[in-house]
Amino acid sequence: QVQLVESGGGLVQAGGSLRLSCAASGRTFSSYAMGWFRQAPGKERELVAAISGSGISTYYRASVKGRFTISRVNAKNTVYLQMNSLKPEDTAVYYCAAVFAPNGLSTEVNEYDYWGQGTQVTVSS
Repeated sequence: QVQLVESGGGLVQAGGSLRLSCAASGRTFSSYAMGWFRQAPGKERELVAAISGSGISTYYRASVKGRFTISRVNAKNTVYLQMNSLKPEDTAVYYCAAVFAPNGLSTEVNEYDYWGQGTQVTVSS
């Protein structure tokens, strides 16, 4: 069982930055690929970024490439999402999620087994 707790959301003006953190329980954190998802009102949950257990492989959706950076520190059981140049369309509840994947990462929302409670990110224009 993996428990995930996000933090770092808030209200920011367009062009600003936020860093989200996700702390995970458990002793095999490096065996889990991690993903950051977001869900805006009336829209489906979408993958924003993903990272493999080792941190070597990453994935970004096109709309955030060059603005967001996903990273992890396995010694701290923590994954981060650095968000720069934020836009109003980035407004959503952001969730971190984990899937057991010792050799890669996943871009499929249905493959993720463990989810955090979410943190609100609001970008004003």
